[in-house]
Amino acid sequence: MHERSILATMAALAALMLAGHGPANAQATAAPKAAAEEPVPKFDTAYLADDANIKVGQGVWAKQCRHCHGNSAYPGKAPKLSPGGLEPDFIFDRVTNGFRGMPAWNAAFTIEERKAVVAYIKSASFSP
Repeated sequence: MHERSILATMAALAALMLAGHGPANAQATAAPKAAAEEPVPKFDTAYLADDANIKVGQGVWAKQCRHCHGNSAYPGKAPKLSPGGLEPDFIFDRVTNGFRGMPAWNAAFTIEERKAVVAYIKSASFSP
């Protein structure tokens, strides 16, 4: 009886391997590797204070960011931003690469748009 059980198990494993679920197909079914994180650019005071950059960033904020991080966003959806203590490189990294429930926006916005939203968030005209 024990021999039949072993044979049945071996037959089931062979069937799984033929169906593409065995070690030969393990690489194809493995989870995809995460994309490499984009390096953070340097932000100087001239870039952050440039009105054109702030205006572009304000447009990005209004188009996408305010829905989750703005004052009128659904409570608890995402943290409301208090950018005073946040460094520009930290903001850029979170916008670009995402964090926890926040998606990465590197595929949706250009590097210039992502840099500009940092300029807007760090500006005196920022209004969540």
